[in-house]
Amino acid sequence: MLRYLPFLLVLALWIYAFIDCLLTPEEEVRHIPKPAWVLIVLFFGQVLIGPIAWFAVGRARRTHQARRYGSTPSEWHRNHRGVPAPQKAPDDDPEFLRSLREENRRDESLLKDWEADLRRREEELRRRGSGTGGEGDAPRG
Repeated sequence: MLRYLPFLLVLALWIYAFIDCLLTPEEEVRHIPKPAWVLIVLFFGQVLIGPIAWFAVGRARRTHQARRYGSTPSEWHRNHRGVPAPQKAPDDDPEFLRSLREENRRDESLLKDWEADLRRREEELRRRGSGTGGEGDAPRG
């Protein structure tokens, strides 16, 4: 089992370098084009020349910005805990609450106008019914 360990380590490094080369953005690759690096890592992986060359020469070093933001999602989240969320819940947003109050005032005003109009029409109908001489009110007999 121990005699397979060097082969497995070389294979793991080869696969890691190949995937890293594929996932690295084109603008972060140094010296030669990305497709050439992929071929170098792929063809010279068994003798470790390709992966070592990729890590030493081809891959761009982490910039200050990458260190600041973190190279993994968990590092990014750790570095941005104190930053407030860009959106608030509706019940915490004063602008949203203000718009609700304004809409509520408009609705109440409209309802009062409708009620006043309804009372005026009912009163008008009552006056018409009693002022016509009682044609509809007089008993027949």
